[in-house]
Amino acid sequence: MFLRVLENYTIFKPIFLLKNLRWSIVLLISIISGIGFIMLYSAANGHLMPWALPQMIRFLIGVLLMIGISAINIRFWRHLAYLFYGGSFLLLLAVEIIGNIGMGAQRWINVGFFNIQPSELMKIALILALARYFSALSVEEIQKPKFLLLPLFMILMPAMLVAKQPDLGTALLLIMIGAGILFTAGVKVRYFVGLGFVSLCCLPLAWCFLKSYQKNRILIFLNPEKDPLKSGYHILQSKIALGSGGIFGKGFQAGTQSHLNFLPEKQTDFIFTMFSEEFGFIGAICLLSLYFLLMLLSLKVGLESRDRFGKFIVMGVLITVFVYVFINTSMVMGLVPVVGVPLPFVSYGGTALLTLLMSFGFLLGVDLQKHRKSMT
Repeated sequence: MFLRVLENYTIFKPIFLLKNLRWSIVLLISIISGIGFIMLYSAANGHLMPWALPQMIRFLIGVLLMIGISAINIRFWRHLAYLFYGGSFLLLLAVEIIGNIGMGAQRWINVGFFNIQPSELMKIALILALARYFSALSVEEIQKPKFLLLPLFMILMPAMLVAKQPDLGTALLLIMIGAGILFTAGVKVRYFVGLGFVSLCCLPLAWCFLKSYQKNRILIFLNPEKDPLKSGYHILQSKIALGSGGIFGKGFQAGTQSHLNFLPEKQTDFIFTMFSEEFGFIGAICLLSLYFLLMLLSLKVGLESRDRFGKFIVMGVLITVFVYVFINTSMVMGLVPVVGVPLPFVSYGGTALLTLLMSFGFLLGVDLQKHRKSMT
């Protein structure tokens, strides 16, 4: 009785709205993240530091952020979409001036207790901004080329800044997210074919602007055995570790390639390789199945949403997760060049984890919108 009285007060409605939260998505994210904690514990040879414990703390903060974002009316985020994009773009510009340099790249801004990576925030900002732009256009307007100039500018400008850091993987990810939302919005296929043809023609020119190590990555991708002890070392060790795991794996903390330090970056980009070595082909299929289920549930949210802004947000988040998983797993298997893309919720990394959880906060908010209407 008391709870029903509270439910009628506007200030308490967001809290009661959370009983309708799609907890199956939260549970799946928690299970995948839990696998990540276990693998980070294993990567540190059975210790919570330096990776597992900080990742757990960030996850708890991220989950609170995710639930908090989902409880806010999606219309509020629609109003803030361009402001968020502008702020993220300014942060990307700030990286050029005051950004920290680490491992040969200038990608982070030190805010005292935390290094923020603006390119990660730009992924969310781009989804929100494109969702707002296309949700305001009619189907006929989307078909006209003049209405595509602004979104192309919104995609390419941050992608160029990120590529300059240099972070080619994230730059390509921004372009793929943008292209995915354009496709979802109903942009004609012939425009994609035309842009693809122009991009192919520009490849020789783009090659001239690549840094020497980026050229080397592509050459090594084509022939890893060319330099097995230096440039080709990462991918060759990754393939050896994947193969040594076999069908059932070598067991938890028993992976020889990873625990004898033959496998580089085992806590970040190559964590899927370490997981596959310890839990084998069966374990890898189970992990990929969890991602598939997460994307399937996310797609269901998008299909059930009656709001165009919400649909575009869901598709943006869905494309982000798909591209992350596809590129990371293909990269460690040697099917695409190594471009430094983490495995969602599993790889160690603060900003990437928080921005992914925030993205799902928007997705869950889209799902809650239909329940919000029934409460008003």
